[in-house]
Amino acid sequence: MRGDLEFVSIPRLVRMAAERYAAREAVVEGRTRITYRQLGERVEHATAACVAAGVEAGDRVAIWAPNSLDWIVAALGAVGAGAVLVPVNTRFKGAEAVEVLERTRARLLFVTGTFLGTSYVAALRSAATATTAAAVTAATATAAATAAANGERLGVQGFGMPDSAVRGPLPGLPRLRDVVVLADDAPVGFRTWKEFLAAGDGVPARTVRARADAVPSAAPSDILFTSGTTGEPKGAVITHGQTLRTFAVWSELAGLREGDRYLIVNPFFHTFGYKAGVIACLMRGATMVPQPVFAPETVLARIAAERITVLPGPPTLHQSLLDHPDRAAYDLSSLRVVVTGAAMVPRRLIDRLRGELGIDTVLTAYGMSEATGVVTMCRRGDPPEVVAGTSGRAVPGTEVKVAGPDGRARAAGVPGEILVRGYQVMSGYFEDPVATARALDLDGWLHTGDVGVLDERGNLLVTDRLKDMFVVGGFNAYPAEIERVLARHPGIAEVAVVGVPHGRLGEVGKAFAVRRAGPGDAVTADGLIAWARREMANYKVPREVEFVRELPRNASGKVLKGLLRERARTHE
Repeated sequence: MRGDLEFVSIPRLVRMAAERYAAREAVVEGRTRITYRQLGERVEHATAACVAAGVEAGDRVAIWAPNSLDWIVAALGAVGAGAVLVPVNTRFKGAEAVEVLERTRARLLFVTGTFLGTSYVAALRSAATATTAAAVTAATATAAATAAANGERLGVQGFGMPDSAVRGPLPGLPRLRDVVVLADDAPVGFRTWKEFLAAGDGVPARTVRARADAVPSAAPSDILFTSGTTGEPKGAVITHGQTLRTFAVWSELAGLREGDRYLIVNPFFHTFGYKAGVIACLMRGATMVPQPVFAPETVLARIAAERITVLPGPPTLHQSLLDHPDRAAYDLSSLRVVVTGAAMVPRRLIDRLRGELGIDTVLTAYGMSEATGVVTMCRRGDPPEVVAGTSGRAVPGTEVKVAGPDGRARAAGVPGEILVRGYQVMSGYFEDPVATARALDLDGWLHTGDVGVLDERGNLLVTDRLKDMFVVGGFNAYPAEIERVLARHPGIAEVAVVGVPHGRLGEVGKAFAVRRAGPGDAVTADGLIAWARREMANYKVPREVEFVRELPRNASGKVLKGLLRERARTHE
């Protein structure tokens, strides 16, 4: 199997792809079309610019931008300099992005200009300033309390954050020394993409090559952030070797081949977009066609115009294309491979993809960031009932078991927690040993928190989520994280969130909220939802709010989410 042994690291993969597929088209973006040789040259230029900017091996470099050629070049350039990539969810609000930057102590940030009507630079500045102001207030209060306890009286002068907290382009992020805007214009204190690249012109090619060659297989390649029931962000640390081996396997099972034309709709900040997209294409010499936003009409047009052969994505994506009233106007006969996951797939969807569109390979899979994105996968030739009714079998070199609370494997057909062990399991969560110890046991098993059933052939059916997570249009939403934000509203005393069925998105959130006496008297469902849209990514925002006098709890005080789900079902 090509991958981990041949390429060693992602920088070497980029170089070998540039040599092996030199004249083949690598990326298509609008009128821009570049070959693999040209892509390799652009990535080396970006690596030189990172070196010129002072990026050292092991530094974290973040990128907050939609799918684009510049994203590919910037990310691979940073990794080529030995940096650890931190992709940031484009659905995040400014405060959420700042939290990730702060947690990872990112050295450099690539950020888009304006996307979907939002200035990401303005959002960052506003959130960073607010974070600094809050820290100043907290520091002042702490100093005043200490002085009072010592019988002292202090004036207002001298209170505030240390100078180190406001150095750099964004206040409150002292480790972030450089922000590069992936656009032609940038505000004062930031650099444009062209300015950043130009600064690397003086770095010798041999220096760039030496830096890339020095990256070992066991070095971290990226930190992919997820969230758990605690509601705190957790970054899964994945190495170069894990990434390469996993997506060599994925590419083989999916049947990705040289000359394929791959429309990458899945966002690059997610494993499914970056690794099953960019990395897999680099391995196989497929053409990447990045799509920044999913719009059915646009996707249909690009499939027809670019003769797209590979289109992975969540079931909602494919359902939208099949149901589009103008589908017959587009030639979709080039489509050959569809890989989906993130939710249960209706048998009718599989039949329609194969029957109406004539797609040869339709596969489902199951994975998570903590396992480099891939755990189980169907195989080409599996019957429709296996593809639609399960997430396939463990990929080669991987063990999957369904276990009881004692960790012992349960018999086929008996539900339990899904445990995973293999080469792709993360080394741990970034600087979070407590969360790591909860997720990884001493025998190397990753406890996923998902409930599932294995059949006699080892096919996995995911049936529930121990962590109460629900999936909104392919994006994981975590109730505890949403509840933590909603609880900040001055009119809310308590809140619990559950996932409820939704015809288009699969599931959405419903919040059960208890009003706070006084401030909460004027809070309405529409008002709380509107407030939430300003505070969190849209897919996390509850679509429904029901106000209750109190939340149901058991004897130990834990909220009974099962009763809330039942109540939500009865009120549909």
